[in-house]
Amino acid sequence: MRYLYKSENISIPQRLLFIPLKEIVIFPYVVVPLFFQSDEALAILNRVLLENSLIGCVGQRDPSLKAPQPKDLLSIGTVCKILQLVKLPNRGIKILVEGLSRVFLENITYETPYFKADVNEINERQERTVLSETLVQSIGTLFKISLSMGKPLPEELLRTLDKIDHPGRLADLIAMTLHLGSKEQQEIFETIDPLERLKKVFQHFNREIQSTAARPHPFLHAGKEAGKFLKDHPLRPSLRGQREAPDEDPYLAELHELRDKVQHVGMPQKVEEIAYKEINRLERMNPISAEYTVSRTYLDYLITMPWNKRTEDNLDLTRAQVILNEDHYDLEKVKERILEFLAVKKLKDPMKGPILCFVGPPGVGKTSLGRSIARALERKFIRISLGGVRDEAEIRGHRRTYVGALPGRIIQEIRRAETSNPVFMLDEVDKIGQDVRGDPAAALLETLDPEQNFSFTDHYLDVPFDLSRVLFITTANTLSPIPPALLDRMEVIHLSGYTEEEKEKIAFQFLIPHQKEENGLTDHSLSFTPEALSKIIREYTREAGVRNLEREIATICRKIAKELAMGHRPKEVIDDIAVEELLGPQKFFREVAQERDRIGVATGLAWTENGGDLIFIETSKMSGDKGLILTGSLGDVMKESAQAALSYIRTNAPALQIPEDFYQQCDIHIHIPSGATPKDGPSAGITIATAVLSLLKAKPVPHDIAMTGEITLSGRVLPVGGIKEKILAARRAGVKTIVLPKKNEKNLEDIPDYVKKEMTFVLVEHIQEVLDLTLPS
Repeated sequence: MRYLYKSENISIPQRLLFIPLKEIVIFPYVVVPLFFQSDEALAILNRVLLENSLIGCVGQRDPSLKAPQPKDLLSIGTVCKILQLVKLPNRGIKILVEGLSRVFLENITYETPYFKADVNEINERQERTVLSETLVQSIGTLFKISLSMGKPLPEELLRTLDKIDHPGRLADLIAMTLHLGSKEQQEIFETIDPLERLKKVFQHFNREIQSTAARPHPFLHAGKEAGKFLKDHPLRPSLRGQREAPDEDPYLAELHELRDKVQHVGMPQKVEEIAYKEINRLERMNPISAEYTVSRTYLDYLITMPWNKRTEDNLDLTRAQVILNEDHYDLEKVKERILEFLAVKKLKDPMKGPILCFVGPPGVGKTSLGRSIARALERKFIRISLGGVRDEAEIRGHRRTYVGALPGRIIQEIRRAETSNPVFMLDEVDKIGQDVRGDPAAALLETLDPEQNFSFTDHYLDVPFDLSRVLFITTANTLSPIPPALLDRMEVIHLSGYTEEEKEKIAFQFLIPHQKEENGLTDHSLSFTPEALSKIIREYTREAGVRNLEREIATICRKIAKELAMGHRPKEVIDDIAVEELLGPQKFFREVAQERDRIGVATGLAWTENGGDLIFIETSKMSGDKGLILTGSLGDVMKESAQAALSYIRTNAPALQIPEDFYQQCDIHIHIPSGATPKDGPSAGITIATAVLSLLKAKPVPHDIAMTGEITLSGRVLPVGGIKEKILAARRAGVKTIVLPKKNEKNLEDIPDYVKKEMTFVLVEHIQEVLDLTLPS
């Protein structure tokens, strides 16, 4: 409800549609909501809106009558303008009307479902007398007294009072603030003389203030809460009377429905108490206020959260193993971990969900593995991508004080899943950003901690929600960007790249059948030969996973589908010759096969978030003054490795059979190609040392020997990471001999036997062993 000082001049028709009201009085210059619940009412109100938006409201002599007749209506009513019409749930209708003028009703007739009557507008006298001015001043004094006694009055009313000098309008506005019954309000409304009306209002106002002073009154104890309440609910004659409507009030019915839902949804006791408190607060609000919508939306979230809903896990380990094998080839460590989880849950229930982190290059099946785990457990699957997320509120939500506030993504997705124990995948956790809006990675600390997430508190809900039954899975390409505190909360499982043989099996078992189905070739006898797949893998893709391999297979399937759609007879068997016809010229070449032994160049092995790769470290010498030039977009750690390698060579020049003063009048330039790609890490240490010594001795290094390992100033070779990915990259490039740190010997256990048979592994502890192999005396 709102106060209006002045309404626009509107021409009132001679005959008007009237709605009977029960225990509600609409004064002129006041906006109030009315509620209806019938299709006939909607049709009539829509017609009124199209004509002139004017409608009459009149009280009943006996409010208990459900079907009043013309004789049961009062003789004075209010002409109102419809400002807004809103459809509500359960076929309800709400209209917002503005009182315009008092009118006499004559020749009342019944027209389903309401009435029509001739109207005679009541024009009030606006004479200013000494008595009227005295009453206006006295009313102002009473307002000051009521304010000093703690009665909160709406600010809008206080601002409006200063502009009103008409006794009748002043009386109408003040009457709406008094705690009067419908009969007293109707008596004031039907008092035509403005001065007499103001007298009655003054008497009621004075009596109310005296009553408040004589006994404890709710206003005196309401404090700021009551002030805020009336600010949102101006001109309410009573807390209950104004809520009643011509028909059943849909808002009251909705509040009753909310209470029923809270009772049966199975909330924790503390959350249930907060929900009931919010409903009670909602009941005191004006339905058209903005705060009402905010509170109603909040209750919707509380009620629809799956507090006690969960899916039953299928604990059949044999079935789970079959499903995991159906969907993914290899990945034995991950499959074993899921079976362990099921076994423990079978023996101990309830148990906290593990926090797993799948780390590996793109295309190895991290995300699809999460779906398979959910299918094996028969749980709902949720996935959100954290790549580029920079706002903490994306995780923990906004506080409800903000306009448009919403819960965080975790609470939103669990609400959509309608279960409290889904498989929840947080994809690309290594690509979370950070800015002035907070650190999302820090917000994940509580979410991914089994000791804390049983009472996860979203800023919007502001009540604890149990996440301990959720099986969280995060994915990353590399661990280095993940904060240590967050990494410590997760169980890391590494997913390595695939060998060519593994990719071939994956293609036959999964990729080709899937792409045939995707491209409408299920009924077509399309097949690939092993030679064709091998050609695609070696010459058209270069990756640790199988994503690009699937794209190339999809390209071939689309071309076959095109031939079929055009009525031609496409090839049914794709061999290595057909591959080149369909995919075009070869895209990738084996680097080592095209290389030759060169002085000052050594082959190294690198590991990136995309898998393993070969790097060719080039060196050159020129006249200068002891300068070391490093190029190729190198990071600080790699630059320090180059410094350490050069320092070792200078220190041990006699033993290495090179002049001790080789560095006196020259500069040495070390370059690693692909300068646009950032490179870092210590694993190129022995490769840099070998390349520099090759330059100084003028001896070439065999190009088919690749190496990796960190070098110290004393020449020791320390272990490095990413061994499997590096070995697979070397094999793809045609390398036959690989030099590894002795302490990385244990990593060879992860290498398939058929790869070990093809390649020679030299394990070293000191740089001299590397030089004896690559630069023999």
